[in-house]
Amino acid sequence: MLKCVLFLLSGYYYGIVEERAGEICTKLNPHKVKVVLKRDLGEFIDTDEVNLEDTLIIADSPQRIQDLLEKGKYVVILYHEKNRGQHFPMARYGVEDVFMLEYRSYEEAYKRLAGLPWNIFETDRLKVRESTVEDVDEFYRIYKDPSITLYMEDLYKDREAERAYMRAYIDQIYGFYGYGLWTVLRKDTGRVIGRAGLSVREGYELPELGFVIETACQHRGYGYEVCSGVLDYAEKELAFGKVQALVKEKNVNSLLLLDKLGFAYNHNVTVKDREYKMYIKNLKKLLT
Repeated sequence: MLKCVLFLLSGYYYGIVEERAGEICTKLNPHKVKVVLKRDLGEFIDTDEVNLEDTLIIADSPQRIQDLLEKGKYVVILYHEKNRGQHFPMARYGVEDVFMLEYRSYEEAYKRLAGLPWNIFETDRLKVRESTVEDVDEFYRIYKDPSITLYMEDLYKDREAERAYMRAYIDQIYGFYGYGLWTVLRKDTGRVIGRAGLSVREGYELPELGFVIETACQHRGYGYEVCSGVLDYAEKELAFGKVQALVKEKNVNSLLLLDKLGFAYNHNVTVKDREYKMYIKNLKKLLT
């Protein structure tokens, strides 16, 4: 859990942040995240003041960043006019204006670097977050029912292969796109009951809605609830204008759900020798 943001900066930018540190504290302190500002003199970081396991470090020196990353610390580059010609080959994330960042940006950067899942959204009864390797066993429980894979692809037969796929998915899909298929949990019990989210299908331009709810929890409105949340997130957070969905003609329940969600039939498509109906939903209301 993020508890501290440490600004470890050169003399040039240290003075800028020092002068406006109050702006940063105003955004982070209400979330119980303290702000520590230190001039980077190449000295050892005092771990009595800062627990580096729950700290996001903002730094602007290539050598210092490389050293911290080699030690497994969570570091973001601060780019400014004095270090633009320098190289930061090891760092995954960078920012240019820390005064524009909100708490969520710090938290999400910390979670990505620490390998923790992002919380995506909540509905009245459900919580949606990024999937984890630990969720894989829950997915096998859900997919064990033959009706689940009647209209969708199954998991790998080998659980280790599925876990390896999930590790790559977290790094390459969540890390690159910032969205994907997520894990759906009941808020009252914390039980994993399915998956839902958006994917990118090769050869298609639009993001694609996907969802699965375990058999024991079907016909309770969870599918509509979570898909409505996904579409709302797609419009408001990801700024998508349209979303597609591919459904087999015999998958009556999903067809009814898409109709309830406001999708409209577009045309039939063939994917890997399988026929699907493509439905599209316009997320942006047309101006009249």
